[in-house]
Amino acid sequence: MFTVKEVAQLFGLEVEDSRIVTSVEFDSRKVVAGSLFVPLAGARDGHTFIHQAIASGAIATFWSVQDQPEDITVIQVTDCLEAMQKLATYYRELLAPKVVAITGSNGKTTTKDLTASVLSQAFRTYKTQGNYNNEIGLPYTILHMPKDTEVVVLEMGMDHAGDLTTLSTIARPDIAAITMIGEAHIENLGSRAKIAQGKMEIATALAADGCLIIPCDEPLLAPLVQGMTQQVVTFGIDAGDVAAHILEEHAEQTVFSVKEQDYRIPLLGIYNVKNALIAYSIGEKFGVTPEQIANGLKNVQVTQNRTQWLEMENGTRLLSDVYNANPTAMGLVLDSFGKLPVQGRRFAVLADMLELGPESSVMHAAMADHVQNYDGLFLVGEQMDYLAKELAARDSDIPLELYDANELAALIEDLKQLLQPADMLLLKGSNGMKLNQVVDALTSETE
Repeated sequence: MFTVKEVAQLFGLEVEDSRIVTSVEFDSRKVVAGSLFVPLAGARDGHTFIHQAIASGAIATFWSVQDQPEDITVIQVTDCLEAMQKLATYYRELLAPKVVAITGSNGKTTTKDLTASVLSQAFRTYKTQGNYNNEIGLPYTILHMPKDTEVVVLEMGMDHAGDLTTLSTIARPDIAAITMIGEAHIENLGSRAKIAQGKMEIATALAADGCLIIPCDEPLLAPLVQGMTQQVVTFGIDAGDVAAHILEEHAEQTVFSVKEQDYRIPLLGIYNVKNALIAYSIGEKFGVTPEQIANGLKNVQVTQNRTQWLEMENGTRLLSDVYNANPTAMGLVLDSFGKLPVQGRRFAVLADMLELGPESSVMHAAMADHVQNYDGLFLVGEQMDYLAKELAARDSDIPLELYDANELAALIEDLKQLLQPADMLLLKGSNGMKLNQVVDALTSETE
């Protein structure tokens, strides 16, 4: 990667240590021989883990407090996180890969996976691992790029205004994409319009000859891209600069055409076709052939718990989509799942969507528009009670059960008793509602 001496010089310091840094780690449990340790503030101050880092082989550390440790080269900095971000910027400039940045209220992880799969057909490609997409995860991803990386695909998340300005400035993308504007984090930002403004920060440091890819059906973005000197490409279903035409929809794949060529993704839902259009557009920009794009799309390996099909021991099929949730995303997956043919019954486990702010009750109640094709609902959390009340007000005859967030064990037992081999079950909710525990309990026997 670089030497300890190089790192110190980046901060105006001189040390006589020419050893090679093999990795940069902020978790002392991941430190290996040759690591640079970055002690970050968290539930516990990372500085308190320095002895574990040294014992595991760390050769240098950033340090922002007094009482410097011995037996390790210390690089004194004002702020350890800012130091890691500065080092990531240096490493990106050193390797000089092409940079792709992806954000959005929903679908950014799947889009990242699709894009990396497409680009890897023609380039040595590295991507954000898991959801390391914030002010810590993004520089960490950059610092873990292999030396021969030609293209890096970076997922960018945001909770507050200004977050993406920071990430864009570190990454300096050549191509940026926004999947959609939903309601995620609306509690912090106040409105979808403010969310759109926040997402547009991804273009803060977009290359002068770069490209921004946005959905054609989002009116909130249209005025925000006016006046941009970089190219703006729109995508959509039967509309936009890059338009897809849906040919077939199945439980485990969707087939569509772009520019009279057919493509398929191993994913459910038109919303995932939109994600694939971003990957297609980026591949096209990089000169990837249609055949290579098709191969990348159909062979994508998506991150766990993003519209992932699983099976119970008795054969019941589950669609797990429990990493995050907002009203737009939940409505889309409910609609897609509700159209699938099923031999038995169709059920859904829906848990609270978090961080929706004062309109949360209305947004949860609005899910009543998307559940008419279901044979039963299992609702988890206080906010889902508003959906139950809305269904009652509509005189709905859909059977439903309500559970507190701490009653997952009871929910698991009820599902095991109810579900038959021919049934299908969708699970959707915010990550904080821990529906992954339900998924694990229902499928553990088959793994």
